[in-house]
Parts: sequence; structure tokens; C-alpha cells
Amino acid sequence: MQPVSDDIEPSPLPQRPTWRTEPDIDAERQQFLHQHQVLTPDIYKGLYPFKDVSLTRADVEWLLMTHEQGRGPIDWSDEAQRERQGLDLRGANLQHVNLRGLPLAGMVGGLSKAEWIVTTLEQRAQAGVHLEHADMSEAHLEGAVLRGAFLQSASFRITHMEQATLFQAHLEQAYLRRAHLEGANLMYAHLEGAYFRKAWLTGADMRHAVCDNTTILEKVSLNDAQWGCVRLADVHWNDCSLAVLDWRRTLPLGDETLARTLTMHDGSQDVRTQRSRFDTFQAAIRANRQLANTMRSQGMNDEAIPFAYRAQILQRALLWHTLLWGTDRFAASEKASGIRAVLRTIRFRLRTALSYLFSWFLDIIAGYGYKPERSLGIYLLIVSLFTLLYLFAGG
Repeated sequence: MQPVSDDIEPSPLPQRPTWRTEPDIDAERQQFLHQHQVLTPDIYKGLYPFKDVSLTRADVEWLLMTHEQGRGPIDWSDEAQRERQGLDLRGANLQHVNLRGLPLAGMVGGLSKAEWIVTTLEQRAQAGVHLEHADMSEAHLEGAVLRGAFLQSASFRITHMEQATLFQAHLEQAYLRRAHLEGANLMYAHLEGAYFRKAWLTGADMRHAVCDNTTILEKVSLNDAQWGCVRLADVHWNDCSLAVLDWRRTLPLGDETLARTLTMHDGSQDVRTQRSRFDTFQAAIRANRQLANTMRSQGMNDEAIPFAYRAQILQRALLWHTLLWGTDRFAASEKASGIRAVLRTIRFRLRTALSYLFSWFLDIIAGYGYKPERSLGIYLLIVSLFTLLYLFAGG
């Protein structure tokens, strides 16, 4: 990995923006940072421009001002700039640094999805930025790539992290009070001990995230009209208190919304696409069932009912879509021709149809046991009908 240029002439920076609070770094430090700034990353060798380099706030301010030949930081409010890449701080040491209020939108502090897939665990860890105990309060991290980043005990108070990628990020003991995480990817994130009071998680993807009994979710916003509801399939709650959340406005979950958006019977003949849609429906069912079971284990029986009922509704919808095209398209062995294949398909469709009809019957009679008033209504209706028949028959 060789620098493109060895020399840089220190030049006066543009007028200082309001987020700049530190004095300008000297020419020698500018030279040092520039030599690292122009290095070419190598994800397989674990080489990045600022890997293992300890940076200060003054350093980061200078890097922001000189980013992309002086174009400066990304303004996330300008949609045309969202395709730009922010500072590449992969592997950098920013522990205990005060980065409050800095415009770090689009920052690269971890690998992209494509890079993550082709690298080893060690290579992934080498790419993660180190922000342990850093103060990121009121900073702008919209669209930041923090996949696998080390953010333990960092402060993200009122930090804007909309659409940030925090896949498998380490957020243990992080302080996220009133943080904006709308549309963020928190899949597999470590949230043990994280403090989310009054944070916005609307539209966020929390599938497989790991919580524990010290994770605080008090008064967190989970659903709104713009972003939709959070996705919660396969979250490891581990005794995380759910009683501090307002669950009345969370239906349907984001998992269900996505499943119903991806209509399974749309004429697509691609097996992989159909399999993905089938899995999405199953994930929506699991999300509702798991949440209902967790609520029951915490004594929230009344709050659990709507989610348990939604799981049954989704299971019936899945039966309908399965009846339309079956799961035989997923396996090559099911595509064999002959009388046995035909009989197998007929038996499968018949069982599915009976299950679907029986599911409808249970819903109509008693709402799968969650709406007993329906049984009472049907009973009164039948009694009334027979009474009228008796009267009209001259009884």
C-alpha cells in the first residue's frame, strides 16, 4: 500500500463552520494526515488509511474540511449528496474523543455488505472503527456504515443516525437517549446495557439483535407514518423489560408490513424470489409469536393478545399463498413428472386447503380463542334464528 503523494502544501482552510471548535492543526500534522488520507485500502490485508492511528477532534475537523479535495462533509439534507462517501475511518482509534456535533454523515467505520460477505472474522474486526467511550452527542451519522464497529459505552445523545448501518455493531452500555435511528439496520447488534430512553426506532431493522435485562427501552418510538414500524423477528430479549413500551400503536409490525408488501403470488417464476418471500412471511409470523410469548413471560397477557392473533392471521395468509403455488417449486426433487408427483401435489394442496378452511372457521367462531365474544355472538344469533323459525312455523 503506497501513498499517491508524499508532499502537501498547507493551505488556509475556508471560513470556519460552527461545528469547528478546535484550533487548526499545524503543517506537520496536516502532512501526516494527508499521507494517510490518500492510502488505498486493502480489506484482505486489513490495511486502511487510519487503521490504528489515534485521532483527535482537531484531526477529524481538518479531515472533514479537506474531504474530497475540499468539498467538505456530506449534507444529508441534500439528497443529491447521499451517494457520496464520507470519511473512511475504518480501524481508527477514536476512543474517549469528543466528537460532539460533527457532520459525519456517510462515515465509513466498517465494511460494506459485499465486503463483509467475502472476509473473515479477523478481517471484519480489523475494519471496525473504535469509538469506545467517545462523545458523539448531537453528531450527524446519517447513512454511516458502522458494520461491526466498536461503540461500547459511547454517547449518542440526540445523535442523528437515520438509515445508518449498525449490523453486528457493539453498542454495549451505549447511551442513546433521544437518538434518531429511523430506518437504521441494527441486525445482530449487541445492545446489552444500552440506554434507548425516548429514542426513535421507527422503521429500524432489529432482527436478531441481542438485548438483556439491563437494556433500557423506556418510551422508545417504534412506529410512525413516515418510517413504519420496527422489525423484531428473532430478537434475543433476554428478560429485557417490554412493559415500559407503548405497544398499542405498533401493529402491524414492520415484519408483517414487508411480508404483505412482497405479494407472493405475482406471477414470478423465479424460485429464489419465491423462497425469499416465503421466508419473509415466516419471519413475520415468528416476530408476532415471539413477541407475544415474551410478553406473557413478563406478565403482559393482555398486551400479548393482539400479537398472538396477528400471528394466526399471518399463518392463514401463508396457507393461502402456499395453496396457490405450493412449496414444491423450492425443491428440484418436487419437479419430477409422473403420477407419483401429481398425487403428491394433490395431497399437499388438499391438506393445505383443509388447514386454510379450518383456520378460517376458528377465526370466525372465536378468533382463535382470543376473541371469545364472537362465540357468544354466534350463539345468540343461532338462538334468535331458531326462535324466529319456530314462530314463523306456527309454534
